[in-house]
Amino acid sequence: MCVAAASVLWGTTGTAATFAPSVSPLAVGAVAMGVGGLLQALYAANAITGQWPGLLARWRLVSLGAVAVAVYPLAFYSSMRLSGVAVGTVVSIGSAPVAAALIERFADGKLLTRRWIAGAVLGVSGAALLSFAGHAPAGSPGGSWASLAGIALGLLAGATYALYSWAAHRLIGGGLSSRAAMGAVFGLGGVLLMPVLAVTGRPLLESWINFSVGAYMALVPMFAGYVLFGWGLARIRASMATGISLLETVVAALLAVLVVGERLPPHGWLGAAVVLFSLFILAPRQSARVTLRPPSPAGERLAEQQAGAQPHE
Repeated sequence: MCVAAASVLWGTTGTAATFAPSVSPLAVGAVAMGVGGLLQALYAANAITGQWPGLLARWRLVSLGAVAVAVYPLAFYSSMRLSGVAVGTVVSIGSAPVAAALIERFADGKLLTRRWIAGAVLGVSGAALLSFAGHAPAGSPGGSWASLAGIALGLLAGATYALYSWAAHRLIGGGLSSRAAMGAVFGLGGVLLMPVLAVTGRPLLESWINFSVGAYMALVPMFAGYVLFGWGLARIRASMATGISLLETVVAALLAVLVVGERLPPHGWLGAAVVLFSLFILAPRQSARVTLRPPSPAGERLAEQQAGAQPHE
């Protein structure tokens, strides 16, 4: 439920970005994930300080996740600007479950269950239908070339999304609290995005609308959304989390139609329905939740307050 709630918040980002057309996608990505990541680190400051030795011992994993965090928004928002809100979101998020499964298979040796494969195939198929139903936004430069470039950037965004989700899950599985793991990965990623924001972010200060869009992106989908996502990653695998987050594509497509004015033909609506159906297959069963033995909210708060405490997996 936390991952699904985060996905709904993320689904609003593409539409929100359209209200600031004078702001480049690089600036949008940098302010959203950069400032949002720094807020994550501030929110998790006590947990990061208390679990610093564990983070330092896993600095390679933290650094890998942070680089993925920095690359993801730049590729994601550029993809939406070039190929449209619906297509950019669908390609980026729709490719993430496959990338996450491949990472888990080769890095962790985890086998894929038939249930996950069935749910992922349905979800990605629905996302593909949505993608084929979309179109590049009016006035986008380059026509079909821009659309293809947007799809390529969407695939890069999906790969980096899967990578930082996997890195955060590995850190949590290694004994760190979700707050410390997410705060460290996203805080360092936010620092990496600050030079991009410094170079491209001037238009954010040129009008209240642009500033409001940047503030909304950083505070709501990125900060609040990734707090929820971190809670979810403490309890389910990265491949399952990225599968459930396919819900973002449906939210983005609906908002693109209702707010932005993009058209969605019948097979696009069919794709949205298929994605929603796949969520029922991808959602963890009761037995899976019992096996994971998630910590109680009170227990997790206590773990984050105490310097050597570790959350149960």
